[in-house]
Amino acid sequence: MLRQIPNILTIIRILLIFPFAACVYQEQYGLALVIFFVAGLSDGVDGFLARQFNWKSRFGAIADPLADKLLLMTAYVVLAWTAQIPVWLTIVILSRDLVIVAGALIYHYFISHYDIKPSIFGKTCTMAQIVYALAVIIKLAGGPMPEEVIVYGVWCVLFITLLSGVHYVFVWSNRGVTELREKDET
Repeated sequence: MLRQIPNILTIIRILLIFPFAACVYQEQYGLALVIFFVAGLSDGVDGFLARQFNWKSRFGAIADPLADKLLLMTAYVVLAWTAQIPVWLTIVILSRDLVIVAGALIYHYFISHYDIKPSIFGKTCTMAQIVYALAVIIKLAGGPMPEEVIVYGVWCVLFITLLSGVHYVFVWSNRGVTELREKDET
């Protein structure tokens, strides 16, 4: 039963997405910040438990990153919907993710098996997106957040999002071309 704790925490994180979105939409930013923090903390705890005690599962391998991405995308969509961040930034972020998912599916079904392993650019992109969303929510909740962080954070997130998207396309396109050439030669 203890082995299921990471999966339970992941499910809780997924269930927190709707209350988080509702709080942002209803301008209950303090509560939204608490929910965002609890979700982030649960992500750290479930990852630690899964690694420390080898409580890994196929469900967790799929649901954990999905829960993270759903929470982050929900944050950006709701913050854009309520005009707290630029809509175009959310469109760029969603577009990057769609391109990566589409590319991964194409690679997996038409070229070769695809192992999901984020690059350093992808990890940096996710971290930048989390930090920026958190900074915006902290500011909205009345916390201490310099305006410069919000203003320049948009451009930092845009830059790293585009950089990581281009990096994924470049690396996996080259890998796909190489794989196809090797298949043709055999």
